[in-house]
Amino acid sequence: MNVKRISTLLFVIAAVTVLVVFALRVGSGATADSIAVLQTKDMTCGSCSSKITRALESLSGVVSTEVDVNGGWVLVGYDTKAVKPELLAEKVMSAGFRSTVHLVLTPEQFKQISGRDIGAKAAQLSGCCGGNGGCGTKKQG
Repeated sequence: MNVKRISTLLFVIAAVTVLVVFALRVGSGATADSIAVLQTKDMTCGSCSSKITRALESLSGVVSTEVDVNGGWVLVGYDTKAVKPELLAEKVMSAGFRSTVHLVLTPEQFKQISGRDIGAKAAQLSGCCGGNGGCGTKKQG
């Protein structure tokens, strides 16, 4: 075999290996076996919602998030084997919003209370930063 064939063969083997690793990672994706209800303050608009969602979904084990800016609630569907509810509140606080764990529910309890599955209908976003100084600018305290 010449060098070109060997390098092509090695490239194909490496590509297949990478694809298999990604396939296994996707196949073993986290499932929400718990829902944390976080009471969150200092949210003013949809941009705050996006900031919180990005922060939470960067954590391994977070399956879905819903943010109710007006009500001051964040719902997080997560895998209890990968993350704890206190870490979720800490992640929201690191994004600039005061947050505490208010309640932890099973998916069944959530469905019984809300009549839907987590992530089935996103919370409505409203409001605007306007004169409030922007997202996360209020001091924590």
